[in-house]
Amino acid sequence: MLYKEKPKDFNSKFEVVSCFVEYNNEILLLLRQDHKPQPNTLWVPAGKVDPGETIRKAMKREWNQETELNLRGASYIDVRYVRYNEYDFIYHMFKKTFQEKPPVTINPEEHKAYARVDRKKALELNLIKDLDECIRITYPETR
Repeated sequence: MLYKEKPKDFNSKFEVVSCFVEYNNEILLLLRQDHKPQPNTLWVPAGKVDPGETIRKAMKREWNQETELNLRGASYIDVRYVRYNEYDFIYHMFKKTFQEKPPVTINPEEHKAYARVDRKKALELNLIKDLDECIRITYPETR
């Protein structure tokens, strides 16, 4: 479950950065590998922040590792506090809009495939838990 305000008893185990990569009103979605948590679901380029790392440095490292995209200039959208049954974590959302179609090279250790999908149609797909709400936060017109 996502929270805008940090719950009183929130105990974050880690922080995650993510980016909605947009081109021509479509967002980039990555298909998670079988060995990953929530396998065979779609999500955006994302990853954990390493200890001592800023969210901007984590963003650059993770997205380069996952897609080889340069997301310099990505805009910070918002933060959410995520509570799963097993743990809590902090989730930072960014967005980068490209004027030209960016080439994507995925890391096969992380993902099986990728797709560029209309933002509203993405809500109908098999998304990682709570990504639908993050799409609605980032793109209010999808509500």
